[in-house]
Amino acid sequence: MAVNPLVIGLTMARRGLLAPAPPLRQLAQLNALRIWRYGLAGEVRQAAGRSPHGIAVIDEDRGEFTYAALVAEGDRVAAWLAAKGLGPGDKVGLLARNHVGAVAFMLGASTRGVDLVLVNTGLAAEPLAAVVEREGIRALVHDDEFEDALAALGSALPMWSESTLLRELRALGPVATPTPPEQGGRTIILTSGTTGVPRGATRTAPGGVGAMVSIIERIPLHAKDRVLVSAPLFHTWGYAALQITVGIRGTLVLQRRFDPAAAREALADHRCAAMFAVPVMLQRMMELPADLEGRAARSRLRVVATSGSAYPSGFPTRFMDEYGDILYNLYGSTEASWICIATPADLRRDPETAGTPPVGTRVEVLDDALRPVADGEVGRIFVGNDLVFDGYTSGESKEFHEGMVSTGDLGHVRDGLFFVDGRDDDMIVSGGENVYPGEVEAALARHDAVREVAVVGVPDPAYGQRLVAFVALRDGEALTEDEVKDLVKATVSRHTVPREVHFVEELPRNATGKVLARELRARVAP
Repeated sequence: MAVNPLVIGLTMARRGLLAPAPPLRQLAQLNALRIWRYGLAGEVRQAAGRSPHGIAVIDEDRGEFTYAALVAEGDRVAAWLAAKGLGPGDKVGLLARNHVGAVAFMLGASTRGVDLVLVNTGLAAEPLAAVVEREGIRALVHDDEFEDALAALGSALPMWSESTLLRELRALGPVATPTPPEQGGRTIILTSGTTGVPRGATRTAPGGVGAMVSIIERIPLHAKDRVLVSAPLFHTWGYAALQITVGIRGTLVLQRRFDPAAAREALADHRCAAMFAVPVMLQRMMELPADLEGRAARSRLRVVATSGSAYPSGFPTRFMDEYGDILYNLYGSTEASWICIATPADLRRDPETAGTPPVGTRVEVLDDALRPVADGEVGRIFVGNDLVFDGYTSGESKEFHEGMVSTGDLGHVRDGLFFVDGRDDDMIVSGGENVYPGEVEAALARHDAVREVAVVGVPDPAYGQRLVAFVALRDGEALTEDEVKDLVKATVSRHTVPREVHFVEELPRNATGKVLARELRARVAP
């Protein structure tokens, strides 16, 4: 499942990554990869070797950082970790939003060889304490804003705030050039935790440029592109955006919090060629008033790449009608990285599609006996590539088959395109009928009055389980419970009609935009 070397070479040439450069710069770039390999420390150093004065990060608060400056900042973090007695084999947590300090800390952790746990900024005190205990986190670095929330963890865990860390880093002064650790550090990304406490999924560094090429072969990013990364850096997609951007020697444009108007302005002000986001962010941008002048100012924008959750029915078409055919949607998971990518052409063919597997990725839809299903038939999705996870930090794993991991999703293939039909554990049996909440959500999301919708299954004494719909309407629109039920009955089937319909202002979501099903279920009377 490795990417073909010829494809690697052709793609890198097309994306401007093999353009001529001064020999000493090229030597420094190759030498960095030889010494540090393809973890974050090596990726940033290769960019610094080739383009030391290139802008690595534009931070909304701290301004611009060159690649040389970013490497120096990462080296100070590595020296600081060593001074605290933290090294290879130790787990350090990072609770931070998108800013240059977070990137520098990730770089320093990779340089030092510690295992870095990227903590979801949306975790409440109780699940955060559970993550710290289960993952065996020895120390935690966090943004200042989380100081009060972390008080519940007690004093046993060493913790440093962002401002304290910056002060101590400045006090270090110049530091010696570090040497690569014998044991490379791992990056541990937490699952979304929409139904319970997030689990840690271990991700080792890629063995070459194949992983990056599999993305940029389908999503046309070019050398030195400026990329607004709105997806949280602690999320698989945000972290991938970080790695890909430094891999192409591009510029990361970072804002601590996503604001739709500020993001739209940043795309124009910083002449961004690309944006990495989660779908709900684009939904919020599309709710802003029309901005014709801004559209002209965003003329350099040629890629908007999203991942993390499904779009409402028909949304890709509406977005591309406004922003142009620049939308790419990646279907992936913490455990399998990327699975499929839908290009603008795919989304024009069918806005519901997940697209097709990128190069170097194998995807199959299998039945319960692990046999391929027929075209159009729903089955379980399995995927294999070079970045399939190593297992959960708890020692548990997912089901594997012929080197492919089960995604936990159900899907089908039609006319060469892949589609996701829902989670295999989301299916409920109501009155003896198999019911998939996803198909009910899709039917309701097509209604012009519906802003967003979620459908969950809850226990029912008469039917075993029943469906409950939570519907958020657009401003000025109105629907009744009976109208919602009639719509489902007419477009899906009688046995999929929700027993209850709750109208809400908005759906509860985590920091990556995924709907929190557990919170919705908690609102339903037993």
